[in-house]
Amino acid sequence: MKSHLLELSYLVGSVTFILGLKLMGNPRTARRGNLIGAAGMVIAILGTIFLYEKPISGIVVGLIFAALALGTAIGWLTAKRVQMTQMPELVSMFNGMGGACAALIGLIEYPNYLGNPAALLAILAGVVIGSISFSGSIVAFLKLNGTLDRPLRLPYYNFINTVELIGVLALTFWLWQAGPAPCPLLYLLLAASLLYGVLFTLPIGGADMPVVISLLNSFTGLAAAFGGFLYHNYAMLTGGILVGSAGMLLTLAMCKAMNRSLVSVVFGAFGASSKTTVAAASQGQGAVKDIQPSDLAVLLNYSQRVVIVPGYGLAVAQAQHVIHELETLLESRGVQVKYAIHPVAGRMPGHMNVLLAEANVDYGKLVEMEEINPEFERTDVVLVVGANDVVNPAAKNDPGSPIYGMPILEVDRARRIIVNKRSMNAGYAGIDNQIFYHPNCSMFFGDAKKALAELVSELKSLT
Repeated sequence: MKSHLLELSYLVGSVTFILGLKLMGNPRTARRGNLIGAAGMVIAILGTIFLYEKPISGIVVGLIFAALALGTAIGWLTAKRVQMTQMPELVSMFNGMGGACAALIGLIEYPNYLGNPAALLAILAGVVIGSISFSGSIVAFLKLNGTLDRPLRLPYYNFINTVELIGVLALTFWLWQAGPAPCPLLYLLLAASLLYGVLFTLPIGGADMPVVISLLNSFTGLAAAFGGFLYHNYAMLTGGILVGSAGMLLTLAMCKAMNRSLVSVVFGAFGASSKTTVAAASQGQGAVKDIQPSDLAVLLNYSQRVVIVPGYGLAVAQAQHVIHELETLLESRGVQVKYAIHPVAGRMPGHMNVLLAEANVDYGKLVEMEEINPEFERTDVVLVVGANDVVNPAAKNDPGSPIYGMPILEVDRARRIIVNKRSMNAGYAGIDNQIFYHPNCSMFFGDAKKALAELVSELKSLT
């Protein structure tokens, strides 16, 4: 009876994971999807504890619930306190913890399955993939929070990374085929996998971080799926497959958005190049014009079509609510307002979508890059708020640029371009933006929240 109830709890958990993932595809239903998925996880956990075929002692159950309570408290408080600008690094940290769990499961279970080739392969795969995901996610976390603020490339890093990966795969195969093997070799595999995760992530430049986050997320899902296979835990298997496949699909979408190949991602041949200083890049570009809030208010007030391009600077300034107020005010005066969303705007996939959803921006006004680019020619004003690399024409016309070939929001085709930035500093990719010197571009300097609040005030004063 217990075994049937346990399988039923796993089935319920699996269905809620699928349903939750489906609902999270739309900001209007994402919150409900998250709650449904969490409820399914609770059901699967309780089923595993109380319906497992072998009885669990009261002391162990107490320790399990103590760990659950501690983890829940830490996760809840962290998620409640985190700022939107810190969300990508929080995602990286949480993702890394999932990889670490998968690797620890492998270390513990390895001696218990030495005579089972299928289970042993799942264990070794969990150790390798989980370790890479953990160490890579920690490096990504340090890059996102500014501790590692630039790519670090060892001499011949491609060769070193490839040799390291081949070594990890060879040792994995040997441990799988050799049967009983000294446990120190398993820890050597763990260390080599951790090292590869670090070497894989270190050279990657900041502009490519969304690709890395989605790829590491996929790794963690795969590691969890191997754990589900090992324990015949169908909820764990389903959840891992969903995370792994969704993460891989997102990685491919991010690669397409960044004009990268998946092979170049895996072998570390992407994302880092020498930074170009603003002074050097701006030589011969022309003069930079600025615009005052009163003049911009008049320009927007008499426009017909306005497109807002949100970027990381919008999140830093926490200006999502005031940008929504600006949008509402313009629409009340007959101006059509849309938001242009680049797939890798921000520091993680979907960062801008989440940011604007927090301010209750209508999801129908968020337009993806492929759909909005043809509309720029008919746009009166493009207001770029805190975005940089995703609107840089160097991606189209400068073969020497590290972002050359990356699809961008083609704002340079609009009639007027207004760029809100604190200063003329380079963006996350570390290169100057040619759009600043475009003849139809004006700089609207200042903190996004304060500058937009002044703009809203000026607009309200117009009759």
